[in-house]
Amino acid sequence: MSTTVTLPVQGMTCASCVARIERSLQHTPGVESARANLATDNVTITYDPTTVTTDTMASVLHEQGYEVILPKTDSTTSAPTDHQTEEYRRLVQDLRRALALAVPVFLLTMGAMWPPFLDAFGGNMDIINTVALILVTILVAGPGRRFFSIAWRLVKHGTADMNTLVAVGTGAAYLYSAAAVLFPHALGHAHESHLYFDTASTIVALILLGRVLEARAKRRTTEAIRELMTLQPSTALLVRDGQDVTVPIADVGTGDILRVRPGERIPVDGEVVEGTTSIDESMITGESLPVDKTAGSSVAGGTLNTSGSVLIKATAVGADMFVAAIARSVEEAQASKPAIQALADRIAGVFVPIVVAIAVVTFVVWLILGQEVSVAMINGIAVLIIACPCALGLATPTAVIAATGSAARRGILVRDASALELAARVDTVVFDKTGTLTEGRPVVSEWQWADGVDVGRVKGLVAALERSSEHPLAQAVVVSVPDVVRLAVETFDARAGFGAVGIVDGSMVVAGNEALMREYSIWNDWFAGMRDRMAAQGSTTICVGIDGLPVAVIAVTDSVKEHAVETVRTLRDRNVHVVMLSGDHERAARAVATKLGIDDVIAGVRPEGKADAIARLQEQGRIVAMVGDGINDAPALARADVGIAMGTGTDAAMASASVTLLRGDVRLVPSMIGVSHRTVGIIRQNLFWAFAYNVVGIPMAALGLLSPMIAAAAMAFSSVSVVTNSLRARKV
Repeated sequence: MSTTVTLPVQGMTCASCVARIERSLQHTPGVESARANLATDNVTITYDPTTVTTDTMASVLHEQGYEVILPKTDSTTSAPTDHQTEEYRRLVQDLRRALALAVPVFLLTMGAMWPPFLDAFGGNMDIINTVALILVTILVAGPGRRFFSIAWRLVKHGTADMNTLVAVGTGAAYLYSAAAVLFPHALGHAHESHLYFDTASTIVALILLGRVLEARAKRRTTEAIRELMTLQPSTALLVRDGQDVTVPIADVGTGDILRVRPGERIPVDGEVVEGTTSIDESMITGESLPVDKTAGSSVAGGTLNTSGSVLIKATAVGADMFVAAIARSVEEAQASKPAIQALADRIAGVFVPIVVAIAVVTFVVWLILGQEVSVAMINGIAVLIIACPCALGLATPTAVIAATGSAARRGILVRDASALELAARVDTVVFDKTGTLTEGRPVVSEWQWADGVDVGRVKGLVAALERSSEHPLAQAVVVSVPDVVRLAVETFDARAGFGAVGIVDGSMVVAGNEALMREYSIWNDWFAGMRDRMAAQGSTTICVGIDGLPVAVIAVTDSVKEHAVETVRTLRDRNVHVVMLSGDHERAARAVATKLGIDDVIAGVRPEGKADAIARLQEQGRIVAMVGDGINDAPALARADVGIAMGTGTDAAMASASVTLLRGDVRLVPSMIGVSHRTVGIIRQNLFWAFAYNVVGIPMAALGLLSPMIAAAAMAFSSVSVVTNSLRARKV
C-alpha cells in the first residue's frame, strides 16, 4: 500500500533544483511519484514503504546536494513553514553582513575616482585595492559562502543550478581582481587593470537582498496554512473525577470529557454533552455568523466558543481532527502541479547548462572581436548573473499556494491544483437537485388515498417499511406519521433509485416510483394522474401498493435553498451553462428548475446513470463541473472535469470531489470558479514575465548592454516581482 509524505528540503533555490529533486527521486526504486515545490521548499513523495524508506530518500537527495528534514514524530501536518522561518532568519543575517562589507567596498571603488578621497590615501591605489580585497574576501567567505558551497556540492555530482551561475560569476570577478592586486606584473599593474571588487560584492549583496524579499513574500503566501495550524490550543481543560485539570493537548484522547469556557477555542473534535453555546466556525468554514450548539451537536477543534460554558466528549484528536484534514488537503493542493507548469518545468531542467554555454560563447566571441579579457569576462559574468530560473519555478506554485490558502479561509477546499486550473475553463455546471439546490430536508405535504383504504393501517405499514430505510424521503414519511402503531418488518429490500419493498405484518408493501410499481404490476391511471398533479407543483411522489393493489400516493416537497436562484443567475451572467440533474420525475424536476431559472434539466436519472449523464455532456465538448452532496453523486463527481462536493454532504461525495465547499452555501460555486479564473490569470502573467525576462535580459547581457551589478539587481527583481504578483491571489 502506497504512502504519501511531505518533507522539507534545504538548498532548493530555483526551478532547476525542482527538476533535479523530482528526477532523482523518481529514479529511486519504490518511489511512485515526487513533486517538489519551490514556494514551500517541500517535496511530496508517494512511495511503497516496503521497498524504500524516508531515510533512503533523504540519502538520495543528500547525494544531490540537498538536505531533508525528517519528521521527529507524527504530527497533524508537516509544518512546512518552520524551516522557511529559520532560512529567512539566516538570509537576513547574511544580508546584513554582506551590506556591512559591500557598502565600504563600493565607497572605496567610487571614491578612488575622486581626487580628494584618493589624496587621503596619499594617492596610493594599492592601499585602496588591498583594503577592498580584504573586505571582499571576508564577504565571499562569509555571507557569500552559501553560493559557493552549494555550487561545489552540485559540481561533485555533475549538476548545476542558479547557485552555480552566481558562484561562477562572482568567483570570476573576485579571482580576476584578486590576481590583479596580488600579482600585478602578471596582469599589468593593479591600478592600471580593471578591478571588479565592487561587482563581486554588489552581486552577492543584491542577490541576498532578492532572496530575503522572495522568502518574505513566500512566507506570506503560506499564511493560511500557518493560521490553520495555530488554531488548536496547546492545552485543554480535562474533567477528571469531577475536577478540572489543565493538560497538554497531546494528552487528550478520544472519549475524554473536556470543559470549554466562553472565549476559548475548542481543543479537539467532539460532541457537546452538557450546556448550550454558540460557536464561531469562520476560520474553518468561512461562515461569519456563530452557530448554535446544544447537547448532541458536533463541534470542530480550533473553532471559537463565543458564549456559554460546555462539556464536550472528544471524538477525534491529533491528525484525525477536521482542521488537520483541512490542513493536509491544503498542503496536498499546494504541492500539486497544474498542467500549465509543465512547459516551465521542461525548460528549467536544461536552463542552467544552456546559460553556462551562452556565457562561454559570449566570452569567446568578445575575445574574437578583439576586446580585452576583462571586457569579455564581465559580459560573460553578466549573462550568468542575469539568468534566473527562479522566476520560472516560482511562477505557478506561489500563485497556487496563495489562492488555495485564501479559498480555504472562505470555506472552499481545493484538493488539487489541476482542479484550480480546469475550473477556469468550465462552461457547464451540473447541480444535483436534492440537498444541493434544495435544503435536503424533505417533508410530506400531502397524502392521497384510493377508495376504501384503511388509512390507519396503510400509514402503519408504510411507516414500518420506510423506518428501515435511510433515504431522506423515507425519513420524511416516518416523521409525518408519529402516532401510528409500530408493526413488525419481516423482510426489507432497499431498491436504490426506485424505492423499497418488504413484508410488514404479513402484507407485501411496495413504496416507490413508477418503475417499481410497473415491476410489481401495480401501476394504473390513478397513480399516473396523482403523480402528474403533484409533480406539476414541484413535489416528489411516492406511490404505495399493498398486496398488489394501489392504495396511496404521498407528495414530498423540499424547499429551494436560500441563494440558489442568485447562484444560478450569477453563473448564467458569466455565460456558464447550468444543468439540473435529478432522479425525480420530469415534471417535478422541471417545476423546481423553473423556480430556480434553470432551463436544462436531466430528470429520471438513477444513481448509476449520473456519471453517464456527465459523460454525455463531455462528449459534446463541454468542460463540466458537477456539484453534489450524496453517496449516489460520488461517481458523477469523480467523472466530471471538476467535482465540487457540498461540505454538508456525505464523506463519499467529498472523497470523490476535487473541491469541497465546507458549508452548504451554493454561492461558493461561482466564487470557486472566480478564484480559478483570477489564479490562472496570475499564473499566466507570472510565466509571461519569467520567460520574457530571460529572453530579453540574456541577449542584452551578452551584447554588453548590462553590467553585472545591473544584472544582479534585475535577477533579484524578477523573482520578487513574480512572488509579489502571486500575492494578489490571496484577495480572490
